[in-house]
Amino acid sequence: MKAVISTIGITKKQQLLKDFPLESIHQQEFEWYWVDFNCPTAEEESLLDSFFHFHPLAIEDCLMRLQRPKLDFYDDFHFFVIHRLNELTLAAEEVNIFASNKYIVTFHKNPVPEIEKVQKMLESQPKNWERGTVYLTYQTIDKIVDSYFPLVYKIEDHLNALEGELTYQSNVNAMKIVFEFRSDLLDLRRTILPMRDLLYRVLNSYRFSLNKSERAYFRDIYDHLLKLTEMVESNRELTADMRDSYMAMSSSRMNGIMMTLTIVSTIFIPLTFIAGVYGMNFDNMPELHGQYSYFIVLGIMIIVVIAMLTIFKHKGWFKLFKP
Repeated sequence: MKAVISTIGITKKQQLLKDFPLESIHQQEFEWYWVDFNCPTAEEESLLDSFFHFHPLAIEDCLMRLQRPKLDFYDDFHFFVIHRLNELTLAAEEVNIFASNKYIVTFHKNPVPEIEKVQKMLESQPKNWERGTVYLTYQTIDKIVDSYFPLVYKIEDHLNALEGELTYQSNVNAMKIVFEFRSDLLDLRRTILPMRDLLYRVLNSYRFSLNKSERAYFRDIYDHLLKLTEMVESNRELTADMRDSYMAMSSSRMNGIMMTLTIVSTIFIPLTFIAGVYGMNFDNMPELHGQYSYFIVLGIMIIVVIAMLTIFKHKGWFKLFKP
């Protein structure tokens, strides 16, 4: 990953300057400027202190891995810790934002496509230049939150498809997939809930001053996070229901197997008893010398089997074997 420090600034004359050196910040008269640290080196990380003079605690939180999403207030700026999600692994990746009325500084150790989208939008829409750094902060957070939706929708589609395939004949592979999705939902939940709390604090903190229009934008992000929270919780409940259904079907199948063994054992108990009685080696057993004794005993065994099967059928035991 190539380390890049990109810069964008709007001058007092409403001109957009791009990719200017940091030293120009003190030479030009900017309405506001944006500096983005993309995968910075250790030397570039030191600029947070040596050039921007940010608070040491904010720099420490910025460099540590991995902070919980939060908002801290300092005298000259606000410090945001935002989480985006890796599309492949669903691992949280930290994005730090230093924001004031005069500047916005973003810092991240992984590429963030959402920031590139906001930069391109800024270049193509001069009408948004006058909205300043609060609007850029909103756009950055909004694009990151919007990137959560495809990940949740993808899991939801897979679960809906899997739910239709989960039948009595399903094997354990289906449940392995369900547990994998449940783990993915847990990863999403660990990111979405703190982000929701962060936006709640933005909307309700008197230190983060927003006008009516700006508050509506941040309220929209908060509503998106509420919807994402409901979707994640709903899908987690679906996985729990699928797990319970599978466990119930497995238990029913085991009960059927045990019932089969019980019926077989019950049938053979009286037959074994009869065979055991006439298998004893005593001299005085009149039945052993009868001409039809063998056929009589065999007939008794058959009658016992038929009688027991009839009783089992009458009691509905054989219905347990039907899926």
